[in-house]
Amino acid sequence: MSFSPEPLPDPSAPLRAAVRWGVVGLIALAVVGSIVASLLAGWAGLWGALIGVAVGGGFVLCTALAVLFTEKMPPATSGLILLGSWLLKMILAVVVLGVLKGMDFYSKGALVAVMVLALIIVLGAETIGLVRVKVPYVDSTDPESDTR
Repeated sequence: MSFSPEPLPDPSAPLRAAVRWGVVGLIALAVVGSIVASLLAGWAGLWGALIGVAVGGGFVLCTALAVLFTEKMPPATSGLILLGSWLLKMILAVVVLGVLKGMDFYSKGALVAVMVLALIIVLGAETIGLVRVKVPYVDSTDPESDTR
């Protein structure tokens, strides 16, 4: 009797699935949010929804992509890159929202509503992606080579 274990799935599979589901959720929100905001507030609603999707969804997806990018790096390097990406995201979000503050071509209500929904939907979609991927917690071993 020979033992040939099934190949283990790629350890990055859950994170890749999370990013994939997050992008799908963000695209769906972009379409639905743009339509609804356009119907409620016209062109200003459309611009508000698109900016909200970009800022809210991009913020969360950048973190997942940074983790995926740094998964094979040493912990110190990974932590440094993740911290740097977080600081960069914070600075970009403050700058974008600061620049938009004085402008009136977009609906502020649509921006806030879609941004909050983007955060919730992308985080939920990433959670679904992580939970649905089956990755064993232990390595497979040959039962015949078990030496006790």
